[in-house]
This record gives sequence, structure tokens and C-alpha cells, in this order.
Amino acid sequence: MDKRRKPNPAERRRDLCDAAIQLLADDGAKGLSHLKVDRKAGVPDGTTSFYFRTRSALLRAIAERSAELDLAELQAIADSSDAGEDPAPSRLSQVVIQAGSDPQLYRTRARYELTMQATRDPALAAILQEATDEFTKLHREILVQLMPHGAELDPAVVEDLSNVTLTFINGLLQRFAHGDRIIDSAEQLDGILSAIAAGILKSSAKGRLTQAGGLRVLRRGAAGSG
Repeated sequence: MDKRRKPNPAERRRDLCDAAIQLLADDGAKGLSHLKVDRKAGVPDGTTSFYFRTRSALLRAIAERSAELDLAELQAIADSSDAGEDPAPSRLSQVVIQAGSDPQLYRTRARYELTMQATRDPALAAILQEATDEFTKLHREILVQLMPHGAELDPAVVEDLSNVTLTFINGLLQRFAHGDRIIDSAEQLDGILSAIAAGILKSSAKGRLTQAGGLRVLRRGAAGSG
């Protein structure tokens, strides 16, 4: 009698998505197929097609899994900051630098592949947008917790800090994804983010530096360029 444990559907979906994320990072969107995910995950041919009937369904599942992993890391930072933990370098900078190094680098590369695919897939774009909105909210909370007297800052200043630092981090991760290690350490990144914050605080008396929802406008503009 075969006593092998039957695969848990939710666990199997996660395993397939994790394999697909690595495949997407290594071979790009053009190299992604149900059969290749089967081979990467070491499961019988047809398994991925059983769980994700179409390519669009597979891409959406990859986006949801990637967002789940990314947001879990950021939530851990928010929780530790809320508990009063203030390591040097900051955990935020540590996570960003780790995202540019193996093994997390493959997820960074896959994320940008998904972004390109989302320009032609509204459902995929909606998933990425929802993740971005949640990411932005958590990032804003972390900034308030890490900044001296952050809770006393004007909400408009916090919004500017969030928009500008996230735009910088997104650009940095894109360079990491292309193999450009312009910043090597979390300490170095902490210094840059501190300088950005100091500049924004100094300029806050002159009015808003970014528009409300500015990150969304910037991202759409970047996706539409080229």
C-alpha cells in the first residue's frame, strides 16, 4: 500500500509558485511555462496546469506569493520597530540590501518581470497595486517609528518622506536586479536614507515636495516609458 502523504493543495500551490518565481527570475517571462514549472518543482508533468489553468492565472499566483513574502518581511520590520528595537544598521536597510543578494535577489528580479507583464494584464496589475499600497502603508509606519519625533511630524511631511524614500529604494532594487551593486552595505544605505530625510525635513517649510499618490503616478509613467 502506498502510504505517501497526499500533497496539501495550499502547500502545493506555494511550492509551485516558489519554483515559478525562481524560473521567472532566471529565464524571464518568455521562459515561463507550466511544464517548466513542473520540472523546476520536481512534480509530475501537468501538475502546474491542474492548479493554474492559464498563464495569466499562474502569473497572478506568482504575484500574490511574491507579495506575501515581501510583505511578511516588511511587517516583521514594522513589528520590531514598534517594539522599540532600533538596531544599527536599521532593519529596513538590511532587508533592502538582502534583496539585492542571493537568495533574495531572484525574487527582486521576478518582481520586475511581473511589473512588465502587468502593463498588458489588468488583473495582474491590480494585484501588484494592492501589494504596493500595503507596502507603502507599512513603509510609512516604519519611517514614523524610526524618525526622531516621527509621531509629531506633519502627515504631509511623512507622505513626502515615504514617497521619496520608496522611489529611491525601488530604483536601487532595479539596479540590483540588473547586477549593479551601487551600494554594498546596510550602513551605507542608512546614511543615504538619513541624508534624504534630512533634506526633506529642511525643505518641508516650503510646501509639499510630492503629490498625493505620487508613487502611483511615477510608477505608471515609468511603465509607460520605452
